Amino acid sequence: MRRAQQYVLVNGRSVLGNNFYNNNLHLAAAAASMYSSSTTNNNNGGWSRSRWFPPSSPSSGSVLAGAVSFSAVAASSEIYAKEPPPINLLPKDVVLYQYEACPFCNKVKAFLDYYHIPYKVVEVNPISKKEIKWSDYKKVPILSADGQNFVDSSDIINKLNHKIHPVGSAPKDDAEENKWRGWVDNHLVHILSPNIYRNPSEALESFDYITSHGNFSFTERITAKYAGAVAMYFVSKKLKKKYNINDERASLYEAAETWVDALNGREFLGGSKPNLADLAVFGVLRPIRYLRSGKDMVEHTRIGEWYTRMETAVGESSRIKASE
Repeated sequence: MRRAQQYVLVNGRSVLGNNFYNNNLHLAAAAASMYSSSTTNNNNGGWSRSRWFPPSSPSSGSVLAGAVSFSAVAASSEIYAKEPPPINLLPKDVVLYQYEACPFCNKVKAFLDYYHIPYKVVEVNPISKKEIKWSDYKKVPILSADGQNFVDSSDIINKLNHKIHPVGSAPKDDAEENKWRGWVDNHLVHILSPNIYRNPSEALESFDYITSHGNFSFTERITAKYAGAVAMYFVSKKLKKKYNINDERASLYEAAETWVDALNGREFLGGSKPNLADLAVFGVLRPIRYLRSGKDMVEHTRIGEWYTRMETAVGESSRIKASE
């Protein structure tokens, strides 16, 4: 999460200019990195006047038709039932090194949960990172499976997908699916930080969630919550400029509507069942769903019905609890 830390340490210090925050900024940066993009760098993040689509994407004029209502989804959850991969194809001894609030980690978890792949979680302390001292790769997610280690969320998913869909049974390479997976990494994730740190109260709400679910000591949690909320409120303004975002909420709503338009009347981008793009969008949005930004997104756009269908389709977590 080096890029997020540089933003806080460089821009944050110049903005805040305060010894208290300077002394604790590394703590705030570590916590903030849970929501930061770590895999991609794309400057096409702006939503000043029109929507940004992946190259050769469908027109924004397409309309969602035949959407399933919330009550119908609740009453007919069986239609989203999927067949788990044969047990002999499931990866063994799966361990995910993560930050609970990280959108990229949640993208991997959405895949694991959807395919009922049991996994253990190691929550990484974002300050000491002692849990991944053994790794040359100092970001999350890191996934260990079958005695091998994998990094980068999209690459992790590609390798897992290949394992559970052996040659001859794997879905055909889907250009539309790949295009929208790229949209998630190159655009959607860049909108999250400016929204969850939009104002002081939302920044505090976000850091309360981050520090409550993260691996912090009591002192680290208190320091990161308050110093981090203030620091990232200012940093979010820099991120808006970097990604050419004029109105963070409008950009979030536009992204949600763009995704619904891409469905083009289908229950999922994958048709009757989610594909990897559906899982990617769902995964990165899951950490913000019940923050103010996520609630606003569902209230003011058409994405709510799709998100509810995804919750039903993904189902219960496959995470193995410590006591199990």
